[in-house]
Amino acid sequence: MVPLGGPRGLTVRRTLPQRKRSLVGAWCFLDSYGPDDVIESNGMNVARHPHTGLATVSWLYTGQIDHLDSAGNAAVVRPGEMNLMLAGRGITHQEFSTPETTVLHGAQLWYALPDATRHMEHDFVHYAPEPVTGSGWSLSVFLGSLAGSTSPVDTHTPPLLGAELTVEPGVSVDLSLDPTFEHAILVDRGTPTADGVEMPKDHLAYFAPGRTTLTINHLNDDDAAPARLLILGGEPLGEEIVMWWNFIGRSHEEVVAYRAIYQHEIGVDDAPAEDVLAAAGLTGQQVPRFGPYPDDQPAALPAPALPNARLRSRG
Repeated sequence: MVPLGGPRGLTVRRTLPQRKRSLVGAWCFLDSYGPDDVIESNGMNVARHPHTGLATVSWLYTGQIDHLDSAGNAAVVRPGEMNLMLAGRGITHQEFSTPETTVLHGAQLWYALPDATRHMEHDFVHYAPEPVTGSGWSLSVFLGSLAGSTSPVDTHTPPLLGAELTVEPGVSVDLSLDPTFEHAILVDRGTPTADGVEMPKDHLAYFAPGRTTLTINHLNDDDAAPARLLILGGEPLGEEIVMWWNFIGRSHEEVVAYRAIYQHEIGVDDAPAEDVLAAAGLTGQQVPRFGPYPDDQPAALPAPALPNARLRSRG
């Protein structure tokens, strides 16, 4: 459990990365939260902060969030509608619960951009998938393809999958999977099984490449509410990444340089030393990378101190 925004901040459940697994396809980060009483917790209250080398995916079940980024994109995150922000070489953004939101419930996901596209210019995509329905189940595919539904969104990565599945009690759903993908399922609600094995709530179930089918069954529970699951998948990224705070690079030196550039751009530190930039191969590319930003918004979050140890790659 990780608090966001101070003592009264929103509490999130971080299921990726974890000690045993850093990536599922290119997916590298998954926070889930709620249902959360915004009056008690302050809701989503995250001031301007940076990202590099990744894309953020916002997916809500309940409530709304205002998004603003340094590319000028102002958008509202709504239930059942995906907001995808491609950070590319660098971007900053902020996220705040809307004033009318009383309960907030959803997930925040990141995927790592491959080396071929991680220095691309930033982009922003909104997509509201049309649910595919069957007898006692509903599926919304926001990235990739599943059950005959295909998202038109270009992820700029090896093929990915992201979908929300709801299943009524006593109902089974047979899914055909891409055998080149690894998959993971996060249970948000209910007591579902995958091929007869129960998947605990708020835990990530992992399925290695090679699987062609998966049967999801929702056991009857006391309140008879539909089970709700997030299904993620993708071709293994096949690259080592270095992830620290909100940055993804390929070396310790790159992340150190990204932090120095960001701190400089928000006016916290002096300009980064040339040797820091040279070590990361970023000489001449440092300004601007994360801005500009409107002056009338809350102050940017400064980066935390780097650890004393060298940052290690994962894959």
